[in-house]
Amino acid sequence: MYRIGQSSDIHRLKKGRKLILGGVEIDHELGLDGHSDADALLHAISESIIGALACGDIGKHFPDTDPQYKGISSLILLEKVYKLMDDKGYRLNNLDALILIERPKMAPHIQRMRENIAAALHCDLNQVNVKATRGEGLGFIGREEGVMAQAVVMLVRK
Repeated sequence: MYRIGQSSDIHRLKKGRKLILGGVEIDHELGLDGHSDADALLHAISESIIGALACGDIGKHFPDTDPQYKGISSLILLEKVYKLMDDKGYRLNNLDALILIERPKMAPHIQRMRENIAAALHCDLNQVNVKATRGEGLGFIGREEGVMAQAVVMLVRK
């Protein structure tokens, strides 16, 4: 049996926060605002897996009202999502993710992001695709007010 999930996540950019995407800390004057480390890419991936399993959303599993998740690495959350997927009898077939960010350039960081994601999901690197695009100066992304990530996953029975 195959299951498909998709999700999007948006976080505001602000001074005084780290920019962490795909578990990679990226040097930038603005970071992502949120209860955890606000890694929009890993949040979108996590929620797409949770959705494929018909288990609600990321807020149900890791509520921003729970102090145990304050500042937590989203790689830890993704590992917890992996355990949920594994316990339900599924494994990742593949995932495709997109980061929408005006700057900085993501190309130098994508390989490490893929490696982090593959490690957390106990899969081969060739099952994980991450790409990025700019807002071309348009909308909240183009004005550098926030970052959006989207993910689609396909799960298969073990």
